[in-house]
Amino acid sequence: MASAEQLKIPRKIESGKPTIGVFATSDPRIDEDSRKRCVNIIKMTADILSSRVKMPDGTDVRVVYSDLLVDGEKQADAVAQVFKDSGVNIIVCVPDTWAFPQLTVISLLSQFPADTPINLTCGNSGPKPGVVFAHAASGAISQYGRLVHLNVGTWADTGSNPVMTDATADALVDWCFSAVTFQGLKGRRVVVFGHDSMGMETALGHIIPTRNTFGLEITRLDMKLVADMLKKQAYKKAELDALENWILRFGKDKVQLRDDKDNERFRQSLAMYLIVRDLMKDLNAVGGGFMSQLEWGSDMRGVPLPVADIMESLFNSTFDHEGRKTPLSFGTEADVQGLLTMLFSTWLSGGNPPLFMDFRKVWEPWEIKKAADELGIKYGDELWARKGIVDGDNSGSAAFDWAAKPGASIEEIMRGVRFPLADEGYFPGMGNSVFFVSPGGIEGIAARLAYSSLNGLFSMIWDEAVTVELPGKLAEKVYNTSNNTWPHTFVVPKYADMLEYKQYAPANHFHMTWNLKPSRLQYWMDMANVLSVTPWQARPKFIAGTDRPEPLLYHLNGGEVQTKMLRVKR
Repeated sequence: MASAEQLKIPRKIESGKPTIGVFATSDPRIDEDSRKRCVNIIKMTADILSSRVKMPDGTDVRVVYSDLLVDGEKQADAVAQVFKDSGVNIIVCVPDTWAFPQLTVISLLSQFPADTPINLTCGNSGPKPGVVFAHAASGAISQYGRLVHLNVGTWADTGSNPVMTDATADALVDWCFSAVTFQGLKGRRVVVFGHDSMGMETALGHIIPTRNTFGLEITRLDMKLVADMLKKQAYKKAELDALENWILRFGKDKVQLRDDKDNERFRQSLAMYLIVRDLMKDLNAVGGGFMSQLEWGSDMRGVPLPVADIMESLFNSTFDHEGRKTPLSFGTEADVQGLLTMLFSTWLSGGNPPLFMDFRKVWEPWEIKKAADELGIKYGDELWARKGIVDGDNSGSAAFDWAAKPGASIEEIMRGVRFPLADEGYFPGMGNSVFFVSPGGIEGIAARLAYSSLNGLFSMIWDEAVTVELPGKLAEKVYNTSNNTWPHTFVVPKYADMLEYKQYAPANHFHMTWNLKPSRLQYWMDMANVLSVTPWQARPKFIAGTDRPEPLLYHLNGGEVQTKMLRVKR
């Protein structure tokens, strides 16, 4: 008599773990040497992905492969079974010979969820040829409404061990980072403390759309829990001392404290980091947010508590008092859409620190040049004078890393960071803010997620961007115009002019991640069915070498926007 099997629960839980499966199709009529060549291409591809595709914490993504060539349904079933047993949720097919789409790749794909990312990467070879199959398979898959990305690359037409070109590998690696982000965040959760973000509709936690679109859960906890734990001193005092001493090690004069009360509030703000960190760890959270205003630190009907700025910056940074760590995307003011923007961007970039900013004052070219003239500052064709800047700053969430250029040591980064007292008018609970001015020359993508109830879709409004460094007195004038106790990053979009930029901002916050490639963002938006919004007149529809090629599915269904609207209805 059969009996049920009791499963053992592992001590370490790794939900949403992405696994890439690599295989190839073929034709049973193909000669043995060509079949061996196919197997070698599978192994080569798997090795490339295994060495280059990483999780945000720098660990390797699991890559598996099958050397059984899928000639027909029987092999498709066998490979699908071992892939499913191995937890494969990302599929890469590298055909090098002709094959029959329905008998091979389609038979395999039918055994996986409809949103499983599938990539067809082939050389543009003539002898057998795999590229003909890749086009046939891409067309067949697209016709039945499934998303597939085609990467027609290059490797040698002949030889037993052809080598994939760098450009071909780069395109596939970028696609894999997007697939890892899409699949790796399913079943994960973010933790948001407090309710709706200061009444900002653009920052709401759209619980059901977020669950349905991204597979992410939003756990909501009341800020009272943090207040109670702060009052109970639910943290290790020795670790609080260590965190305080670590910050003071970079210069006691950088922490503005007037008296013992200021010192106590400073320690409370550090204790908040330890408390919230442990709560998020207990919940296996991949990100978080904290409402703060108004109830926490600004409402005089209650007891205003210290600002959360240092806590939020620590979460987003690549280090804390214990050394290097993975950024844990964290949104100030419980801005969930800001949090999600940073979370996806950090994963897509392989773990780079996010920047949370107010879309503050836009200095058009005429205005920034007028300010420079008034200060007697000479300028020529500098980017800031030619295009203007956005002064990005906010009371919290700016990763410390943005105080220096990518690759800087912790000491170099913290050299530029100060902790002035919070603005008492806004934050009567006081505590310390974070201040720095980002250096120029940091390139990446500035973006912001938005949601529409009319179409039920999320959109990403984005542009490539670079930071600029202003002459000293001009920088001071710019940051004193807004708030001189907050971090400032002077951002210049690549294609948007300042009139477009300030008209089409979807919210009062925007975000930037360095070394994030447009193609990775675009591949991910395809998989997640997020609208790509770039309403900049100067940006071409397609930039070779920068953008990913649009999937055939879009061209068969009236364009990208139309197709994504059709997909959400399905």
